[in-house]
Amino acid sequence: MSKEHTYTNGEVTIIWRKERCIHSTRCWKGLPAVFQPGQRPWIKAEGQATEAIIAQVEQCPSGALTYRMNGEGAAEERNDEAHVRMEVTPGGPLVLHGDVDVVLPDGSTEHRTGRSAFCRCGASANKPWCDGSHRRVGTLG
Repeated sequence: MSKEHTYTNGEVTIIWRKERCIHSTRCWKGLPAVFQPGQRPWIKAEGQATEAIIAQVEQCPSGALTYRMNGEGAAEERNDEAHVRMEVTPGGPLVLHGDVDVVLPDGSTEHRTGRSAFCRCGASANKPWCDGSHRRVGTLG
C-alpha cells in the first residue's frame, strides 16, 4: 500500500504518493507558489486559488498528485480520468483497454477506443504504436 501525504487549503486536499513520482518538475515549474521542492512541507496548498491548484495537479503525468474536494457531499479522490486497464504482454507491447486520448509528439491528439497496443521495445516504425518489430529485434524476450 502506498503512503499518502495530504495537504489542504480547506477547499481542496492535494494527495501526493511519493513512490509514483517521476520528478517531471511540471508541478513546481507550473505553480511554484504551491509546489516548493526545497521546502518542508514541500506543498503549500494555501499558496494559490483552488482552481489553479486543481488545474496544476491535473498536469501530473504519473498520477503521483491527485486531489479531492473537501466539505459536505464532496466526492472521493478526483483524478477525472476514466478507468483504463493496461496489460504488459510477455515479449510484446503494452496494451491499453479503454478509451484513451494519445497526445503525439507533434502535439496532435488521437482518440483510441477498445484496445491500443503501444511499442515498448523501441523498434516500431510506427511509434507510439506497436508494429510487431519486437519479434524481429528480440529485445523483449
